[in-house]
Amino acid sequence: MIQNRHVTKEQALQKLKHYCAYQERSHLEVKEKLYSLGQWKQDVENIIAQLIEEGYLNEERFAIQFAGGKFRMKHWGKKKIEQALKEKQVSAYCIKKALKEIPEADYLLTLAKQATTKWQDLKGEKNIFIKKRKLQDYLIRKGFEYDLIREQIGECSRIGER
Repeated sequence: MIQNRHVTKEQALQKLKHYCAYQERSHLEVKEKLYSLGQWKQDVENIIAQLIEEGYLNEERFAIQFAGGKFRMKHWGKKKIEQALKEKQVSAYCIKKALKEIPEADYLLTLAKQATTKWQDLKGEKNIFIKKRKLQDYLIRKGFEYDLIREQIGECSRIGER
């Protein structure tokens, strides 16, 4: 049973303050939430403006937290993080800023760990070309850059030869 979830503008504002205070949100998530509460376009824009003014909603802060979280917890590469932020309609400026917040040394170390682990998982694969291709495909799906992947595959195959 679907019920009409229309709430007043003031109720919606209070609900969204709690929603944004709980965790960082993108503008798109907030907009969708407001529409789900039955708000009209003009009220949605006004509420979003007020949330920004009061510091509940900050696209840059969201992008930085999102990027850091996906990198640390899911070990995503920058390309996958960038694509996910684009899907959330985050501005190019905020995406660039968020990606710069990921420490380069940590990024390369994570890539190396992901590659080494996957390389070991593929130890049953006898054909070295297929093994390298599977590793490459895996790292591309994780969102790492192609030039870094090629370097890492070379490193893994050198270690594997010893």
